[in-house]
Amino acid sequence: MSKFKTMDGNEAAGWISYAFTEVAAIYPITPSSPMAEHVDDWQAQGLKNIFGNPVKVVEMQSEAGAAGAYHGSLQAGALTTTYTASQGFLLMIPTMYKVAGELLPGVFHVAARALANHALSIFGDHQDVMSARATGCCLLAESNVQEVMDLSGVAHLAALKGSLPFINFFDGFRTSHEIQKVEVMEFDKLRDLVDQDALKRFRQRALNPDNPEIRGTAENPDIYFQHCEANNKFYDAMPDIVADYMAKISEITGRTYKPFNYYGAEDAERVIVSMGSLSDVVYQAVNYLNGKGEKVGLINVHLYRPFSAKHLQAVLPKTVKKIAVIDRTKEPGAMGEPLYLDIVNFAKTVGLDVDIIGGRAGLGSKDVLPEDILPVFEELQKDHPMHGFTIGIVDDVTNLSLPRADKMPLDTTGLTACKFWGFGSDGTVGANKSAIKIIGDHTDLYAQAYFAYDSKKSGGVTVSHLRFGTKPIDMPYLIDAADYIACHRQSYVKRFDLLRGIKDGGTFMLNCTWSDEELDHQLPARIKRAIAKHHVKFYTLNGDAIGQKLGLGTRINMVMQAAFFALAKVIPLDDAVKYLKDSIVKSYGKKGQKVVDMNWAAVDAGVGEFHEVNYPASWADAVDEKVEGRPTTEYFENVATPILGQIGDDLKVSDFIGREDGTMPAGTSKFEKAGPALYVPSWDAEKCIGCVQCSFVCPHATIRPVLTTEEERAKAPAGFVTAPKAKSGKEYGFTIVVDQLDCLECGSCANVCPAKALTMVPNTEEERAKMDLWYYGTEEVAPKANPQNKKSVIGSQFEQPLFEFSGACAGCGETPYVKLTTQLFGDRMMIANATGCSSIYGGSAPVAPYTTDAKGHGPAWANSLFEDAAEYGFGMFVGVDKVRRDLLAKVEDAKAVASPELQAALSDWAANFAEGEGTRERADKVTALLEKEAAGKPVLEAFLDNKQYLVKRSHWIFGGDGWSYDIGFGGVDHVLAQDQDVNILILDTEVYSNTGGQSSKATPTAAIAQFAASGKRTKKKDLGMMMMSYGYVYVAQVSMGADKNQLVKAMTEAEAYHGPSVIIAYCPCINHGIRKGMGKSQEEEKLAVACGYWDMYRYNPELKEQGKNPFSLDSKEPDYSKFQEFLDGEVRYASLAKGFPELAQSLYEKTVADARARRESYVRLQAGFEAK
Repeated sequence: MSKFKTMDGNEAAGWISYAFTEVAAIYPITPSSPMAEHVDDWQAQGLKNIFGNPVKVVEMQSEAGAAGAYHGSLQAGALTTTYTASQGFLLMIPTMYKVAGELLPGVFHVAARALANHALSIFGDHQDVMSARATGCCLLAESNVQEVMDLSGVAHLAALKGSLPFINFFDGFRTSHEIQKVEVMEFDKLRDLVDQDALKRFRQRALNPDNPEIRGTAENPDIYFQHCEANNKFYDAMPDIVADYMAKISEITGRTYKPFNYYGAEDAERVIVSMGSLSDVVYQAVNYLNGKGEKVGLINVHLYRPFSAKHLQAVLPKTVKKIAVIDRTKEPGAMGEPLYLDIVNFAKTVGLDVDIIGGRAGLGSKDVLPEDILPVFEELQKDHPMHGFTIGIVDDVTNLSLPRADKMPLDTTGLTACKFWGFGSDGTVGANKSAIKIIGDHTDLYAQAYFAYDSKKSGGVTVSHLRFGTKPIDMPYLIDAADYIACHRQSYVKRFDLLRGIKDGGTFMLNCTWSDEELDHQLPARIKRAIAKHHVKFYTLNGDAIGQKLGLGTRINMVMQAAFFALAKVIPLDDAVKYLKDSIVKSYGKKGQKVVDMNWAAVDAGVGEFHEVNYPASWADAVDEKVEGRPTTEYFENVATPILGQIGDDLKVSDFIGREDGTMPAGTSKFEKAGPALYVPSWDAEKCIGCVQCSFVCPHATIRPVLTTEEERAKAPAGFVTAPKAKSGKEYGFTIVVDQLDCLECGSCANVCPAKALTMVPNTEEERAKMDLWYYGTEEVAPKANPQNKKSVIGSQFEQPLFEFSGACAGCGETPYVKLTTQLFGDRMMIANATGCSSIYGGSAPVAPYTTDAKGHGPAWANSLFEDAAEYGFGMFVGVDKVRRDLLAKVEDAKAVASPELQAALSDWAANFAEGEGTRERADKVTALLEKEAAGKPVLEAFLDNKQYLVKRSHWIFGGDGWSYDIGFGGVDHVLAQDQDVNILILDTEVYSNTGGQSSKATPTAAIAQFAASGKRTKKKDLGMMMMSYGYVYVAQVSMGADKNQLVKAMTEAEAYHGPSVIIAYCPCINHGIRKGMGKSQEEEKLAVACGYWDMYRYNPELKEQGKNPFSLDSKEPDYSKFQEFLDGEVRYASLAKGFPELAQSLYEKTVADARARRESYVRLQAGFEAK
């Protein structure tokens, strides 16, 4: 009897690969990481492969490292697999050439993804895999989750039998993350397919000192070419090997697979050729057109390399007259994309006289609909069809796009389509994954789920697309006609056209705090019209009140999921409740019974507490209100606004003219004003003492001090008051203003306030009316000279943050550090940012959180790649330094033709060339004088032309621990070793935060993380101590919540030091599972230091030169009795005791011992310097 299970493409690939794998060499990258995570979880549970053993999983420091280990393991005779995508895939390409040349049967499983060019895209297309088509690796493609399950094994089986490595790929996100109900391939069926003789030959060919051989030699021109040609026979044989295994898989599954599958009319005249999930879209268009009597077909390419003309010719109808090839990649400057060029070559090879055109679609996971395919078939009817076409976009510049056809009728009998609007990290996506698996695994229904979200993931908009039906669902595109729509965040009703595509008589569930009377006032006219005109069944549920009551906070996913099952009636409600509660135990059991009980209660509430709204018929005629918006920019209005409104697909190519290189204007996040928070801080002026700790810790710069004169206070809007006890503003009045529309309600400000002057209150209309105070204080009040020392905790907060409203997680532990650097040095910063959380919240289109001061100065920010941020930032420094030093060399020539005043200014500039303090003032003085005197004097004109280089820039490199400890460590080490004036800020979350929380070398012993499913066994790398060994690198380890003064001192010392510096900052993260909540992240930082988990210190080489002790251990002797309290307070540690109780105590003891040993090494270091 067939076994069906609901899973995504990554799990399917992971399952099949586990069967054939002995060693998995892994490294995380979106969207392929879950494959490796599944393999790691299964080996931790003791699952055995087809050889009767668990897989050996090794995490490496980079994709290049994983590829190297993969190569070595294969040479040692172990069947080896790795998983990758995109930039990581590119890092493996050198090794791909090696394993192909050495005829090694490994497999690379790839969730195919876009490459970073003008911008990073984490989403799917074929740019990465197409870059490897010359490596000698075979390429095998799948179109959907079932094909991944069925065909991934072919890659392993054929690699072994044919002695060639395989790249097995499927579309990133569209297939890797799409959940489908699939028939599972059991291991025993796969075991029987293995060629045992080939396996024996592979083992015997492994490197072995008992029978030594030499591999990886260097060859000269006399033989290299011939040797390259010697392996042709392996490639000639491979298509038949693949076809044979596909036939065997077809026999097992009843589904027909060939290297090229043909679907359509036997006498088709027009055929489209495609790969991946596009083929399922083309399939629908083919069925539709053939149903109308047309003669069309589809070639779905599975085996792309080696490309077999024989197998393609065998299935292509002899009647074909015209072919269109759709590639999911772009090869700039080429005559066509790769698959197109192969089909052209195929036609020439077999003597096929047909018209062939090529086009592009689906880059960066751009949705492709059947209505996009119809125009391609229509184009093929023309006498001279257009080559180089695009579909799914509007290209009004080069005019290559084919317009989308009218809606194509589809048979949706028995199909239910549902959409859920959620907020990143609110649990909506997780709950919908649970729902789809409940329905898929416990009923006869087929199920499909896909989750659309932006790069930010946490904090961004998420839209879950779920389909249920009585037939298999082959619709790899977003839902545009829904039976059920739920909105889990009430602020969305004003931001998005939530009910676009709602079917007549459909259901709309809104989570909100509004009564029926308030709904009439709060709902925009377009929502009302859609509800009334489509006779929508409208329900509300105050999930947030339920969440607060039950202690779940904003995680209302289970409440809303239960309501869905109650209303959608996809399965009997009693069954749904039982399955939901079972899934809660499975998902949250490790977090403790209390968490389980809260979620069970949420299910009960969701089933029983929703309310049907009886709306008036007059809503059908609701009229849009004209709301006068605040002034924005042309870019924000025309580009950012449609994207933020989830209609960025409507933008045309012409909208990016002038921005072709990916440049985005700074300071645009302030216009978004999404208003997502249900609770915001309310300030009590009478209690406030002006300590500005609230501003210091705010992750999003949404609470700030404002200093006003008496005249400014007189002009202020009503409610603008000053704090009588606050003296930090000296002669100025002191006010705290709150941005209610950008706050993410973490509560960090209220939690750190020593005077209890801040209280979290509902974000009502009355509260949002206080935005007038914010706008007045931040836009109309004049900037003031800092009344305090800028290099102090209080003084730093009177400087404008030039990093604001990033959309990072509520309570984020990283962004307060980033914000502080911009307050201290932002007007002259250049930032090279490693890819990761800090680049995603720092530079995700369409808005930028890095902004400018009143003079238009601010951080210049750029991201290159994950692995090269240190080198990239160093290159920025070198480039700037070169130009500045060339100017310095011309100072005397310039002084020779300058006025005495300009001579003095130039001398002052040259004398303080490397000093950051006062550089802006010196540069402004020189510039003002040059503007008066430079005309007609070439040397002065040269200075004026390069005036932007007069300011001593503050060069910074930002990144996380995955970058700095692992993939980018070589660059970090090398750049710091250069003894140049660059600063590195490491935001240490102790995991790969952005890719889902995988273990890094910063992860301490005993922590459970992805890739460390049973707890990490090795201790945290002491990066700071390693860098101190150079002697000339400034090194600091800081923790904001423990000591803000030490942090400010470290940052200012590091930046002022005329050499390399690195600051390692402890950053609590949502991946830690902090039980007290992310609003207490500052408290967690304090406890981490107090218990000895994290030490604070500074190593300043300048002090050594002065004969002083350069090392200062700034954190006090810890209380190790609190260490277990710290561990128990974070799920990443506490879950070890529940999941692996036999290991937990020993690993807990080891991590405490590691911390003690680390502290003792610092004590010895400090004492050693004192003794000298």
